[in-house]
Amino acid sequence: MTTHYDYDLIAVGGGSGGIATANRAGSYGAKCLVIESDAVLGGTCVNRGCVPKKVMWYGGAMAHALRDAQGYGFDVTVNGFDWTALVEKRQQYISNINNSYAKYLGQNNVETLSGRARLVDSHTVEVDGKHYSAERIVLAPGGYARVPDIPGKELGVTSDGFFEFTHQPARVLVLGAGYIAVELAGMMQAMGSSVTLAIRHDAFLREFDLMLQEKLMEEMLSEGLVVKTHFTAASLARVNDAINATGEDGEVLEGFDAVIFAVGRSPSTDDLGLDRAGVTMDSKGYIPVDKYQETNVPGVFAIGDVTGQAELTPVAIAAGRRLADRLYDNQEGRHLDYSLIPTVVFSHPPMATVGLTEAQARKQYGDAVKVYESSFTAMYNSFTPHKTKTAMKLIVTGAEEKVIGIHMIGLAADEMLQGFAVAMRMGATKRDLDDTVAIHPTSSEELVTLR
Repeated sequence: MTTHYDYDLIAVGGGSGGIATANRAGSYGAKCLVIESDAVLGGTCVNRGCVPKKVMWYGGAMAHALRDAQGYGFDVTVNGFDWTALVEKRQQYISNINNSYAKYLGQNNVETLSGRARLVDSHTVEVDGKHYSAERIVLAPGGYARVPDIPGKELGVTSDGFFEFTHQPARVLVLGAGYIAVELAGMMQAMGSSVTLAIRHDAFLREFDLMLQEKLMEEMLSEGLVVKTHFTAASLARVNDAINATGEDGEVLEGFDAVIFAVGRSPSTDDLGLDRAGVTMDSKGYIPVDKYQETNVPGVFAIGDVTGQAELTPVAIAAGRRLADRLYDNQEGRHLDYSLIPTVVFSHPPMATVGLTEAQARKQYGDAVKVYESSFTAMYNSFTPHKTKTAMKLIVTGAEEKVIGIHMIGLAADEMLQGFAVAMRMGATKRDLDDTVAIHPTSSEELVTLR
């Protein structure tokens, strides 16, 4: 007897991963439903993450370009910066993206529903008291920014709150050492705020290659940003018109208009009804999956940040599309390979990385590892008053010098890496790079002329 379901697939979560899965499945003829608890589709990336972040990053880059203009003979007078005007344009841009979802999802017969979905069983979800069933369910609820449980925590905001600022705070304290903390601190400093970045250890971005950590620290300090090491906030308090932060050792950082928590993110698995469907979580609330994105319950899948694997928007999209390819287009064995995922930190300047760090490479391959490095002033910066450095590192192994890591920081690093990541996935060697004719004059030519 064939069981009748309302849909072929239900995606719980209307962020990048859920939308990508349902849209690709719908293009193959599957009947799909996307359920989103937020007022609009798009998830964190579109509404409170990658997209608005990049707009603000461009704002910081524009401020640097205006400063650099005098080096090229321009007499530029900057009469001010209107944060509110930029935010208004940014939000309109995001609204246009939100509105586009209904159109292209509709083209593939994907329905959308607003509300908080909870699993009833492995084939059924409940939204506002009504049940919806599907042969398969994809869990893609994403994650949320953590707030430390300290006295005065209500005085701070997370990255979500940062994107709600309609006016620019003059004095800002950013608590955290990950890429979100570094990005927010860098862009606000570039746009004219006075920023202090407080980190728990000696360095930030400690999972990245040491060269990137050191070069970015040098650059951020040279831009006037204050980095306070060995500081963990124990409390926040309002004193007159400012916010003070007291550390666990009693040290006080004083006089801020805004405090931003960037201390990590957690998966949105609370109140999802996982227990009713028998879906297991790990100790941190993430949902373990196999290489095909399937949970311990057949027919229930999970993708994106909720799985704790490379928590990046393009990863969720890629995993979702491959899942739909396999389930609805007979692409047997199709799945996402989570190795060699390129990523960019939109710091000022940007840094880009793919593959193993030098420390990881030496631990895995020992003396077979060889490292090529270059540090230089890009042509653009040779004429600017602020001499931002560019640095690159190529990590290879074995007699054939197979490329196993590429790390770079500097102007346009974010745009350079994509093509090199393709080459790495195809098994490129140092000789392959050497045999590629350089594009001159560019910074990217350094990677194919290293000695």
